[in-house]
Amino acid sequence: MASKKNKARSARDANPRKFKKKTSVLIIDKVEYIDYKDVDLLRRFMSDRSKIKNRRVAGNDLQQQREVASAIKLAREMALLPYATRVASTRTGGRRDRDDRGRGRDEGRDDNAESTENTGDDNVESTESTDTSTEVVETTETTEVEA
Repeated sequence: MASKKNKARSARDANPRKFKKKTSVLIIDKVEYIDYKDVDLLRRFMSDRSKIKNRRVAGNDLQQQREVASAIKLAREMALLPYATRVASTRTGGRRDRDDRGRGRDEGRDDNAESTENTGDDNVESTESTDTSTEVVETTETTEVEA
């Protein structure tokens, strides 16, 4: 029985897709020496989060990739390039109904919090007391006018 590696290779060989090898930016621009001070060139080999792109993505050969990586690391050390860049992203859905402990809105309430809720009875009493005080004032005004 053949191993999994051999099966994968045979499947790849059975499907003769020709992949175009990616050419390096260094070959296109005919760069002979990779300088750590050439920030514009080095940024081409970095992702949007300032990570070094790998050989397959950049299209470099082994020696070029080593030189690019060491130049980027040296430029980071000299503060010419950032170590990391934050990318602003908006979160969508999911966590807006939860409190700090991961429970939902209604699950996080205590029984004491429900008993101290305002039922509205206090407001009715306060309006009654203000109504009686205004009645007293009205009656005193009318007595002053009559006298």
